[in-house]
Amino acid sequence: MPEKVYRLGCDIGGTFTDFVLLNDQTGEIRINKCLTTPGDPSDAVEQGMKELEQNTPGFIGKLDEVIHGTTLVINSIIERKGARTGLVTTKGFRDVLEIGREIRYAPYDTFAEFPKPLIPRRFRLEVDERIRSDGTVLKALDLEEVKKVVRGLLQMGAESIAVCLLNSFENPTHELTIRDVIEKEAPNISVSISYDVLPQIREYERTSTTVTNAYVKPLTGKYLSKLSGRLESIGFKGKLFIMLSSGGITSVETAAKFPVRIIESGPTAAVIAGQYYGKLFDIPEMFCFDMGGTTAKSCLIQGGAASVVPTFEVGRVQRFMKG
Repeated sequence: MPEKVYRLGCDIGGTFTDFVLLNDQTGEIRINKCLTTPGDPSDAVEQGMKELEQNTPGFIGKLDEVIHGTTLVINSIIERKGARTGLVTTKGFRDVLEIGREIRYAPYDTFAEFPKPLIPRRFRLEVDERIRSDGTVLKALDLEEVKKVVRGLLQMGAESIAVCLLNSFENPTHELTIRDVIEKEAPNISVSISYDVLPQIREYERTSTTVTNAYVKPLTGKYLSKLSGRLESIGFKGKLFIMLSSGGITSVETAAKFPVRIIESGPTAAVIAGQYYGKLFDIPEMFCFDMGGTTAKSCLIQGGAASVVPTFEVGRVQRFMKG
């Protein structure tokens, strides 16, 4: 069995797919770039690796791991190319997505735009249930009502369903029941429940995060499955990891289940690289900018480190105004 001496970094953008191949023994680095193939991004990955193989014969068999960053998720959100998604929520809370938070980046612009919800109102349906803030059940779930709501979404053509109920982070019983009903009614449909995705207080943040996860889950799952198959077909027998928005890495299985965690997958890798080179060249204050084919990203590094925040926005329409 050949010794595993190589690691490959691969980033898929809207226009280009980039590769960096590292030999852990010699420190030698080889790079490659090819056009992204939007119809099936894994085509570009296979093509780029085969091109690298021409200059480094046999490296695929000696490849220990592939670390993959992608803007596939963020681009599908911004371009609104995700799945037709439905939402099941507590009675009285179907408009949480549109109410949002009272944040205005142009406070004196009375005509300032807000982003349209990923799910139109007709696809946001309610069930008459209620969990108290301490997790006790105030009103039990009606299974017949749940079946009616789920069937309604399926008849409208929902390809993915998000479930977010009030106070479910304290008691997920009702969400778990709804998921069971969905899986029985439509075994092949994608389901995201807020207790799995973001079991935290604050309705808007929890709902919007769960909805975003559901919106991109079918696309991401299909892509990662194809990518894994492609890599295997060309002889890769190592480990495939996906970059997280947090700067860490995760398995293909976790990324497919929670694609909302890889929204900033590609750009985050650039932030880590910026910090590394800032320390290498003793430049503690840096502004990093990446102009891609679909989106542009920037990062501020102060004191040699990028700040870490607990929340972030996607697809803002309003812009900061000059003061």
